[in-house]
Amino acid sequence: MAARLDHTIVHSSDSTTSARFLTDLLDAPEPRPFGPFVARPGAGGLTIDYADFIVKPEQIVLQHLAFLVSEAEFDAIYGRVQERRLPYWSEPGHEGSQQINHRSGGRGLYVDDPDGHAIEFLTVSEGPRA
Repeated sequence: MAARLDHTIVHSSDSTTSARFLTDLLDAPEPRPFGPFVARPGAGGLTIDYADFIVKPEQIVLQHLAFLVSEAEFDAIYGRVQERRLPYWSEPGHEGSQQINHRSGGRGLYVDDPDGHAIEFLTVSEGPRA
């Protein structure tokens, strides 16, 4: 069996708030407690486990999470971002304020979660191919 990413842990100052932030943007089922974590199930069995007990808030190292979504899902997410008046960017590093990108013939945007982790939504994968 080929290795498959099963879960990742995202450090947060408030695991419930952070998990709900992502869940709300994705309009997904409510995150659930899983031991000391708040788990946000994803596609293919991947789970994002939010943890607010491992490091102190000032020790959080910012991460980047990218979600490949359909055009319809992107429209809905973009609508929720605008509805909530969240700052968003077309490029990493907070470039292209309140703009989306059109890389690789798709669309994408970045928002920051409550702890500053970069959350990217894109409609065309830009990753390397095997």
